[in-house]
Amino acid sequence: MKPDPRFLNQPKHFWANVRSISQHSGYTNRNTKQIKVHDLPTIVKALGQIGLGTGHVVDPNGKPTTLGEALTAYFAYRADVLNTFVEPRLMDAKQAAEAFARVQKTTKPKLPVTMNKQKGKKKKPAYLTNIVNWLIDDNCGGVQFDYDPRKLTTFTQGGMPLRTLARRVDGAFPAAVNPIAVWEIKEYYHTTTFGSRVADGVYETLLDGMELEELRTAERVECKHYLMVDAYYTWWDCGRSYLCRIIDMLNMGYVDEVLFGTEVLDRIPSITKDWAASLRASRSGSKSCRFS
Repeated sequence: MKPDPRFLNQPKHFWANVRSISQHSGYTNRNTKQIKVHDLPTIVKALGQIGLGTGHVVDPNGKPTTLGEALTAYFAYRADVLNTFVEPRLMDAKQAAEAFARVQKTTKPKLPVTMNKQKGKKKKPAYLTNIVNWLIDDNCGGVQFDYDPRKLTTFTQGGMPLRTLARRVDGAFPAAVNPIAVWEIKEYYHTTTFGSRVADGVYETLLDGMELEELRTAERVECKHYLMVDAYYTWWDCGRSYLCRIIDMLNMGYVDEVLFGTEVLDRIPSITKDWAASLRASRSGSKSCRFS
């Protein structure tokens, strides 16, 4: 999923309103397990109850301002994409294992199987991670890439470090030094609760995105940033509010694309071919192509 162009260039105060209203009025309906749509009366009520003004969202005649219209449109969009697009694409452990087996059979991977970090009966292949790695390897045209960086991501200029990110990412193309793309994978098939580690994963991706935004703004260095998430129980049954935060993060421009569950099967091959084409263009000295 890519960001919606209507919201991609909204000012920071737009997102301050989104967060404040969402926090006060809630993200989800627990009875229906659906994402809430905050209409204009709900927005006005929430801001008033927080003790904030409402003149920026509704005029004295009760009509929405430009900001008010944008907020109502965003809340409707966020609920729609999560309820109708994301939820059906999230896999449980059984579905992920089946997808893992299909991709393993069709790609005949040369890369080793990555295991999850759990123990005992829960120790299994990291299904989504392997699917992503194998599909990238199968579509990158032979380019060597770092599917398991064990170092911080660094961007250089003139042989010197220009920026080094605060934390390690899950993958970099083609390498952790001067990558053109980095990605994070959040799969939690065998967890039984939505723990703090899962929540931290969302904010870690936000940190990466903010650092990459600063790099792009200050140094004009582009690096694509992707997030892949899966596990129906963890994300939908327990973590729908964090899915809302991920959609917010996507449309704030901190992630270029988020792939939910089975979406990796369709998008990774196409994305990878664009990375490879861009890399070939940059190495040949010609202008880099745009990623789709």
